Amino acid sequence: MDILQLIASAGIIVKIIMLLLLIASVYSWGIIVSKALLLKKSKSKILEGVKDFENAPNLREAVQKLGRDTSSPLFSVAQYGVNEFNKGKESQVNSKTIADNVRRSLHQGVNNETAKLNHSISILATCANASPFVGLFGTVWGILNTFSAIGAMKSASLATVAPGIAEALIATALGLFVAIPASVAFNIYLGKINYVENLMVDFAGTFLNRVQRELNTSNN
Repeated sequence: MDILQLIASAGIIVKIIMLLLLIASVYSWGIIVSKALLLKKSKSKILEGVKDFENAPNLREAVQKLGRDTSSPLFSVAQYGVNEFNKGKESQVNSKTIADNVRRSLHQGVNNETAKLNHSISILATCANASPFVGLFGTVWGILNTFSAIGAMKSASLATVAPGIAEALIATALGLFVAIPASVAFNIYLGKINYVENLMVDFAGTFLNRVQRELNTSNN
């Protein structure tokens, strides 16, 4: 039996469920592709930015090097630290207070950039968890219609029930088609996001060390 014919002959409820699953599949694959590109680009920019930052002779030049690529997550994180550092210097507070404030600002910057990476990732988890049950609902509904047809035609032959059961099972197959890639991508991306976050945390530590060295130098 042709799958397209089975879908065309399905009941309106089953068709709606199949359409919802198709939309969920397209949407989740869009997230999967875009998130893969974003994480790859973010990782590359961070590794390059860390190298430039560490090779700079002082904090000012280090931040200027990061400013060459304002789309880098490190630039945003560094901006939080620089702004707080400048505020502390202008207020003429002691070095320990400046360092503590910079530390909190860097932590906030890392959290904000991590939140951007996590954006839409929960949709993959939702698709992975909900799609099989949505497909199963379509299957149950289709089988109920098949039993109703059996009662109406008073025939339980294979030729009578097979098309209805087959079209009902397509809904389950579509649910799995949505759920499996979404589930795999969600787990992979969680690991990648955690790795990128750790890179930003390490950078924040490097940034804070440089701030403290410059504060000690200026005090001496």
